[in-house]
Amino acid sequence: MSYKLNGFTQKLSGAGVASAYSPQGLRPGVPGEAPAMVFTTPTKMAAEAGSALEYMGANRVPGLQRLFQVADSTPVHLKRGVPDRLLYRTTMALTVGGALYCLVALYIAAHPPKK
Repeated sequence: MSYKLNGFTQKLSGAGVASAYSPQGLRPGVPGEAPAMVFTTPTKMAAEAGSALEYMGANRVPGLQRLFQVADSTPVHLKRGVPDRLLYRTTMALTVGGALYCLVALYIAAHPPKK
């Protein structure tokens, strides 16, 4: 005999094999009709698109590989020049500023004003 958990009473009750192995009344099966189309325009298969798809731009990976693999003393996170330096210095300034702000907040919390 198979058992099934009753969702209302939270107790086990006797059940047939078919209903015991279909949780919460879900039945395996295939829907009768096809689901509605999600995309407004039909999509292209890879074989129909040709050698390059329209939405893909130029492949920049080989150029970036050449840039990052140059054997100079520049760290990887600064290889692209001024934008990388600006981003790095801004990040470091915000990190140091946040650490100082946390220390000031801890000091103020540790030494409250006397009344």
